[in-house]
Amino acid sequence: MNLDGIRVGTSSFTAAGWETSFYPNGMKPADYLAYYATKFDTVEVDSTYYRTPAVSTVEGWRGKTPEGFIFALKVPRAITRDKILVDCQTEFETFMRTADHLGDAKLGPMLLQFPYFNKAAFKSGEEFLARLEPFLKLLPRGRQFAVEIRNKNWLNADFANLLQDHNVALALIDQSWVPRPWEMLEPFDLITSDFTYVRWLGDRKAIEEKTNTWDKTIVDRHGDMSEWVKILRNVHKRKIQIFAYANNHYAGHGPATAELFRSMWSATSFGSL
Repeated sequence: MNLDGIRVGTSSFTAAGWETSFYPNGMKPADYLAYYATKFDTVEVDSTYYRTPAVSTVEGWRGKTPEGFIFALKVPRAITRDKILVDCQTEFETFMRTADHLGDAKLGPMLLQFPYFNKAAFKSGEEFLARLEPFLKLLPRGRQFAVEIRNKNWLNADFANLLQDHNVALALIDQSWVPRPWEMLEPFDLITSDFTYVRWLGDRKAIEEKTNTWDKTIVDRHGDMSEWVKILRNVHKRKIQIFAYANNHYAGHGPATAELFRSMWSATSFGSL
């Protein structure tokens, strides 16, 4: 299902349980991506967070997906977590050269995912922004980047304004201990670029106490998804491109979450939600 101005997919195209709940029984893993691309037109690649993949792997992704398919890649954690943007230019350039093998048409947003930082790492949000700003200045033009932070007290107008200055998207996340867009106490524009980046993440610890097999929905997210539809309808009216990705930890089964959003989004087009 193609939605005008919005691309919806999952965080990764493989997971324990998908071999029977999403992919046809008996399908070889080598064929998973090609099949996935018949159901969704974008995917967030989680594996690039752990290491830059081989060029041959990236070229394989490109070859197995049709024209118009978009990959969102997570920037390696060596840059965002281990080195925290310091002395990481070599790693970043290696990642970018590898990502470029997807080609301009298939390489979409790249996510700088930062972990929660305690005061031993940064005494304040201002100190983090002072670290972030020089890195943003070096980002290659013509590429899309998003930034995700998990220190909820740093989500403010100063942070958003810095991202806006560099046409970088603020990642909007639905995660257990970060306020969601409709829960923000300080009013400021959450749209900081010509696209926005949404991640439905959930509560990893809580859901993993119930399951580690991601083959079905176990958390009812209809109410939350209704709020997301309202928020993103307003974004859509502004002619902002939307990328949205569902993690298994959000409700138990990423593909079902993505499909829930698509069905509820389509329902609002006809005024039935």
